[in-house]
Amino acid sequence: MTITIRLLGAFRTGRFKEKTADFPVGTRVDEVIERLQIPKRALGIVLINGLHAGVNDLLSEGDTLVILPILAGG
Repeated sequence: MTITIRLLGAFRTGRFKEKTADFPVGTRVDEVIERLQIPKRALGIVLINGLHAGVNDLLSEGDTLVILPILAGG
């Protein structure tokens, strides 16, 4: 299945801003995060098609996955 991955903030460094990639049917968000070598301790918000999602959620054909780092400041 083909999904679009968008990385925000520091996750773009050494990676990409947006990319379309193929994954096996039944792929979970955490498998994509692992493949991209994103440290889980830095993970902030995950969105699938604009809706909040968890790392154990399954992805489907045509989904857009947005991965944001933890934001600090105030």
